[in-house]
Amino acid sequence: MIERAVILSTGDEITSGKVVDSNSNYIADRLNEIGVDLVSVITVGDVPERLEWAWRTAMQMADVVISTGGIGPTADDLTTETIARITGKQLWRDEPSVEHMQRLFAALGRPMPENNLKQALFPETAEVIQNPLGTAPGFRMAVEQATHTSHLVVMPGVPREMKPMLEQQVIPWLRSQRGSGKIFATRIFQTFGISESGLDEAVAGLIRPQEAKVGFRASFPQISLKIMVEDYPGEAEKRLAELSERVRDRVGSYIYAEGDSTMEEVVAELLTQKQLKLAVAESCTGGLIGHRLTNVPGSSAFFVGDFVTYSNEMKCELLGVSRNTLREYGAVSEQCVLEMAAGARARAGADVAVATSGVAGPEGGTPEHPVGTVCLALVADGVKAARRHQMRGARDWIKLLTSQVALDWLRRHALGLPVGESALFRR
Repeated sequence: MIERAVILSTGDEITSGKVVDSNSNYIADRLNEIGVDLVSVITVGDVPERLEWAWRTAMQMADVVISTGGIGPTADDLTTETIARITGKQLWRDEPSVEHMQRLFAALGRPMPENNLKQALFPETAEVIQNPLGTAPGFRMAVEQATHTSHLVVMPGVPREMKPMLEQQVIPWLRSQRGSGKIFATRIFQTFGISESGLDEAVAGLIRPQEAKVGFRASFPQISLKIMVEDYPGEAEKRLAELSERVRDRVGSYIYAEGDSTMEEVVAELLTQKQLKLAVAESCTGGLIGHRLTNVPGSSAFFVGDFVTYSNEMKCELLGVSRNTLREYGAVSEQCVLEMAAGARARAGADVAVATSGVAGPEGGTPEHPVGTVCLALVADGVKAARRHQMRGARDWIKLLTSQVALDWLRRHALGLPVGESALFRR
């Protein structure tokens, strides 16, 4: 029965800070979803004695140790031989793995270096985990400890190879080893316009601990709320649906998606469904709104164009912003962004347009317009909305947050909801 896990991430490139360990975050999230308790994450470099210490420590702590990295063909890939040494196992060569490598190299029209054969060596009793996308197969084996059996799961460090191996082979096996007929049903709500502490306060007491586990994740610029129910098949899904309805009733105005959808994906789907053509006018965001939307496949169905008018001259020449408006109110004003949005909509022949102008910093702030001052506008048939916001953070954060607010306005407009109602970030 597997209840506790340790993630072991190996490689000098990680301990030196040259590579971000995204694998551990991904694996931890998946373990949480299936109810396996993550005891620790250990990161260790390619030093034999340190690797040995890390493996011995991890095996003592957990029922399963999931390792990424250290199974390549080079001399500093030491995971397999370290495990063989500390478990007293001989290495054996798996011929199907050799054949798989040979086919991969043949498909590339390249000869296979002799050192790749190292990747087909496994400790005795190990079961091979196939790697369809690369030359480094993983393996799984059980090791008896004084108080428990520790299962070792070894996978490559390349995320594009590791993730399908985890999803298709490791997670199903872990589910089968949980030792219970119960399952975990999970729902994630993506929210925007409320702080993490505000969201926590809003749902406090809504779900009792015995009903489900509730968690929060702040991933700028949105906050995720997760509900996880443990019960038998059928009952788990039923309870999750009931609890989810409670959440929607309480904080539905802040929820923009369920699951892993991004704000731009939600906006793209809504604009496409409503058959609304969009134009964007950007100053301080420098094209970021258009960039995010055009990252969504099929964006040509709704996206007409993006006017990046950074200078006042371009605001006048391309969008028709009045020079009197700029003299009287300035570029960072609700009056200016309204004219920017109206100009973009008219020139592009769009149904709706949004506009941004502000001081992203770190310089350029004044007492009247400190760094982080941002104005946004949305213009459509019968709708003219503009607001001033005071953002916090570095330049990239201010730009990203401004783009998120603009996208949220578009989402709300497409749903027939009033835009600009959130008090968050308002000045």
